[in-house]
Amino acid sequence: MSTASIAGTEPWYRSLNANQWKTMIASNIGWMFDGYETFALILTVGVALHQLLPASELSHTQAFAGTVIGITLLGWGVGGVIGGILADYLGRRRTMILAILAYSLTTGLSALAWDWVSFALLRFVVGVAIGSEWATGASMTAEVWPDHARGRGAGLMQCGLGIGFFLASFIWLFISGYGPNAWRIMFLLGIVPGLFALWLRSGIDESKRWEATNEKRKSARAKKMSGAVLAPEEHALNRFTIADLFADPELRKRAIICFFMSLTTTLAWWGISTWVPPFVAAVAAAQHLPPQTWASYAAMSYNIGGIIGYAGLGFMADRFGRKPVVMLFFAASLVLTPALYMWTTNLELLVLIAAVNGIFTLGQYSWLSVWLPELFPTRMRATGMAFVFNAPRFIAFMGPLFAGLLIVQFGGFSKMAVAFSLIYILGFVLVPFLPETKGQPLPT
Repeated sequence: MSTASIAGTEPWYRSLNANQWKTMIASNIGWMFDGYETFALILTVGVALHQLLPASELSHTQAFAGTVIGITLLGWGVGGVIGGILADYLGRRRTMILAILAYSLTTGLSALAWDWVSFALLRFVVGVAIGSEWATGASMTAEVWPDHARGRGAGLMQCGLGIGFFLASFIWLFISGYGPNAWRIMFLLGIVPGLFALWLRSGIDESKRWEATNEKRKSARAKKMSGAVLAPEEHALNRFTIADLFADPELRKRAIICFFMSLTTTLAWWGISTWVPPFVAAVAAAQHLPPQTWASYAAMSYNIGGIIGYAGLGFMADRFGRKPVVMLFFAASLVLTPALYMWTTNLELLVLIAAVNGIFTLGQYSWLSVWLPELFPTRMRATGMAFVFNAPRFIAFMGPLFAGLLIVQFGGFSKMAVAFSLIYILGFVLVPFLPETKGQPLPT
């Protein structure tokens, strides 16, 4: 029975086999660990810098925090592009295992920082390791799940980041009271994912699509070495994947459009949403309430919204199509930024608005895992996805740097956040230039 027939006669989830579920869950958990580590930094960077900075620089903590976050993001960009290339040549599963082991080790090393410079340098190395994981899990899930449910699978996979964010927020709620070294405990806990990598060695299968394409690549290389005339597809298989991405005019067009859409999502999130916990903490402190407790409440609320948004975008994209849903998420993010940062100082209401904001500003990331696999062929799918997802970080890393400086310049968060949110307009107007791929087979 065809996929279409199955999709039309029974619930979507009953058409999935055990391996498809295991692949998505493994990718979700790997991404969850990335989420924990990333949000652990956002929650603790101020506390860490208060200990690591000299007393003369403490008044500029927010600017230094922006620098550390930006450097982490730069490392993420470097590692992400490298990881995507490795996933196309070494395989999805093997690259995922290597990435998880790498960021487990480097996260633990972050706890050993002795000043802000060593902390920033270690964060760059952590960023390199973290960036390598996403494209492998997202491409593997897309290649294993059926056409009619691929968006749902991608959305469920992407939920891992929000779960990791929530987990970090929840743990910090309890660990933050352990004194000035509490931030070091948060990073030491990041070693745990290494155990998961050991299960991955035997827990999931490699993507059959990648294995078939890898055999074709080997044959094409052997044919080239023999001096035989190559067909166009064989020429493509012999090209380095990054060169291959830009050799075809249509793929190049898609990569460039998606790059700027990804830049919208990435620059806005790192420039605006990373400041949600410290913003709420500042509001709480002004009302003589415990700032770190309220920061954790807001972070957990925001990330619950993000989890809903991740899955929601995937499910909606399978129901209504990629284009209208992604445009909705960009537009809603633009509106909800001033709603969070300017419309109220009531802490209970801020926590609620943070959840709604998270549905769209954090859940928005699911368009990358839903749509990108459907735009690039298997031979360079992970490379194309990694380029789009990670290359914008070479620009977006400046977002936290400038945001931190603007917060100091403006004397608060609100004006900075609204100014940065205008970039959502760019993502909104670019969406119509991509093809609608709802329910279509992956490019071979």
